[in-house]
Amino acid sequence: MARTIAVSGSASGIGRALAALLRDAGDTVIGIDLRGADVCADLSVPEGRADAVARTLEKAGGRLDAVVACAGVSDFTIMPVKVNFFGVVELLDGLRPALAEAEAPRAAVVASISGTHPVDDDVVRACLDLDEPAAIAAATKVEESGAGGRLYPSSKSALAQWMRRVCTTPEWAGAGIPLNAIAPGVVKTAMTKPLFEDEAMFQIMNEAVPMPLNGYADPEVIAEALRWLVSPGNTHMTGQVIYVDGGAEATLRDASHF
Repeated sequence: MARTIAVSGSASGIGRALAALLRDAGDTVIGIDLRGADVCADLSVPEGRADAVARTLEKAGGRLDAVVACAGVSDFTIMPVKVNFFGVVELLDGLRPALAEAEAPRAAVVASISGTHPVDDDVVRACLDLDEPAAIAAATKVEESGAGGRLYPSSKSALAQWMRRVCTTPEWAGAGIPLNAIAPGVVKTAMTKPLFEDEAMFQIMNEAVPMPLNGYADPEVIAEALRWLVSPGNTHMTGQVIYVDGGAEATLRDASHF
């Protein structure tokens, strides 16, 4: 049976690959992105998120079978906190009532292997408190200190922790909505292209994200995993961060983390 699925970040990378897979399978996809999508909206600001929710609900007719939040940025500014955390959380919260109207609702987010890397505790804490002004203030301090490289991991770590906190609540599990995350390693997209082109950054990337199984992934690899997570077949998995990373997480973390 054809389903209606909202995908943020649908204009590029993992989101575009997932949207193509779903459409090829006969599903209706409502793509959300800054440009080049069914719903064009800026997920870095509250008014843009509210607009994205309202127009997605309008296009969906008030009922959604699944939502997948793929939109994200990876620079060394405050933007990852605004887009990767608050952009995802507010989008999912806004669309959750439409998911609850579906027979087999599903939701998934894109986390990252970088969520296992060092983070800024103040940024993560403010995110988990859902205090965006405080999170932006903390992230601004980090950026100005020259440690902006910690903001992307902080945003993804906070997102995974938020997902784990809410997945079993009445609003999610109680409404029959599995909520999970895929954590990719290095994926060959426009976001990572600069890392491949800079020799120094390329070496740093390889050391930070070792991928002994088949190396770097194409976006379709991550899209396939996301497609299963939001399929009707996933009836009992929730709150899981699934590393599709060529073995990076297993290489980097002690075996006691399982």
